[in-house]
Amino acid sequence: MEFIDEDLQRYAEEHTSSESELLHKVNRQTHLEVMKPRMLSGHMQGRLLAMFSHMIKPKQILEVGTYTGYSALCLAEGLQPGGILYTIDKNEELEDRVRGYFAEAGLTDSIRYYIGNALDIIPTIDAVFDLVFIDADKINNANYYDMVIDRMAPGGYIIADNVLWSGKVLEKYRKKLDEDTASLLAFNKKVHDDERVENILLPIRDGLMVARKK
Repeated sequence: MEFIDEDLQRYAEEHTSSESELLHKVNRQTHLEVMKPRMLSGHMQGRLLAMFSHMIKPKQILEVGTYTGYSALCLAEGLQPGGILYTIDKNEELEDRVRGYFAEAGLTDSIRYYIGNALDIIPTIDAVFDLVFIDADKINNANYYDMVIDRMAPGGYIIADNVLWSGKVLEKYRKKLDEDTASLLAFNKKVHDDERVENILLPIRDGLMVARKK
């Protein structure tokens, strides 16, 4: 997932606002105690998500893929008073940890945390979304997108993570075209060709597709 010189990456991080004490704790504990810590959004991407949220000032946020709660905490920073963040994850083993972080942040009343299949849960959420963050199984990116696009407020944003897939969206960086990579290639084209949105693919970390509903 490293696309630029390590020293430049370090310089960029050193000139990016610091993560809070709680986010630092989540970051550290995830790397020490949880499998696949590279799934964590991390410092720089987390600050970008928080900045998007502060700019948009959303009333309703949907996150598909909670993991250990780092990105949810970042996204919640820009919520309007009384706003709600809905976040969904299938890993019930992380539930107590994540609920603990949300409680520590004082966000228990602002976050609705679901354990289960997002394809089943999303239709049950009665909300119009101002901001959606998709960071779950890549095969279903297009399905998640289709489920939310008509429920986005005009001017709302959809952000999808890992759309460069460690560079494997380019043939020269992969040995074969696996199912996840094929799904991401199709998803990136789908968003880019969708006349309902304007989009930009940001080569930050593992790639963020950002689409604004017109």
